Amino acid sequence: MAYTIRQYETKAGKRYEVRYRKPDGSATGKRGFKRKMDADAWGAANVTTAKNVGAYIDPQAGRRLVEDFWHPWLAAKKTKAPSYVETLERDWRVHVAPKWGMREVQSITRDEVQMWVSALAESKSASVVLRAEGILRALLAKVKADKCIHDNPCDGLELPRKRRKKRVYLSIDQLLALADASDWRRPIVLTLGLYGLRWGELVGLQVGDVDFKRQRIHMRRSATEVNHEIVVDVPKTGEERTVIFPRLLRPCLEEACDGRRQSDLLFPDRRSGSYLRKTHGPCSTSSWFYWAKKRSLGDAIAESMTIHDLRHTCASLLVHAGANVKAVQRQLGHKSATMTLDVYADLFDDDLDAVGDAMDGLLVRAIGEGRSLAA
Repeated sequence: MAYTIRQYETKAGKRYEVRYRKPDGSATGKRGFKRKMDADAWGAANVTTAKNVGAYIDPQAGRRLVEDFWHPWLAAKKTKAPSYVETLERDWRVHVAPKWGMREVQSITRDEVQMWVSALAESKSASVVLRAEGILRALLAKVKADKCIHDNPCDGLELPRKRRKKRVYLSIDQLLALADASDWRRPIVLTLGLYGLRWGELVGLQVGDVDFKRQRIHMRRSATEVNHEIVVDVPKTGEERTVIFPRLLRPCLEEACDGRRQSDLLFPDRRSGSYLRKTHGPCSTSSWFYWAKKRSLGDAIAESMTIHDLRHTCASLLVHAGANVKAVQRQLGHKSATMTLDVYADLFDDDLDAVGDAMDGLLVRAIGEGRSLAA
């Protein structure tokens, strides 16, 4: 037997305690049983069986608070991009900690987590809900791994579906019009729209990253704004990459590099001489990007287009220029061609028409013009 039963006296009468040893060898007990048979049943179910199958849970461990697991879990995420860590900290502080931070982990039930998710979904976007639920799920997964609970109450939840934002793909004429309306930021708009860079990658570019001989730009770093400070790190994928630039853009880059040191920023903010700041919300009337869109492309696009849509525009222009999926992948810095196809599947719809035409040609050559495959 992996436990013993001890009788003791209380003001209310006799009670029984189950005494047992935890897997680490230390002694502990569960008190308060009115009948010996109840104590024996609890000991068999919760001590002997659990130890035999390696599923023992220390009752005291289940009394730890959710917030006890937050800082160790977050510390493991410090290897990720600073902007990602900032998002985790904000969502924890705003959405998760107020509801769950001070709760004992063993007390959390699946039903109340589902009610929390459903209530949050009534006022927040699916993206916010999924991030908040994801933090709680990951924390409770760590709680389970540390053998403080048997099951993760986040398993099997009904979650909102994230709707993909409709992308804006500019034509080459629209892109040039937007660039012309952007004043001294014209080269910036062209670089984003024709090279497919992420904003942080563009901000981190230095004069020495431009290779005029091979018409290449080397992406060696990303400069991201985190808590109003610029943090320079490796690119999003963790790897450097090289993109090609069109010959017609060479004069813009030569002007940006002329008379400057290799370590100077390629596109500094002309007002501060330092890093560009991301002040281009899609509907922010204080943003230069909003007014450039409004002047050149009209109200509808001005209200919906983000600066990241310039990266999508580059993908669209590459596809319609005849670039294959692997070339688009390399230019955009995706980890795989599969990812490129998943992200931009809508851009390859025209390929289906081409496949149909090709099959028609094969059939015509095989069975002759005017014949049918109908029975």
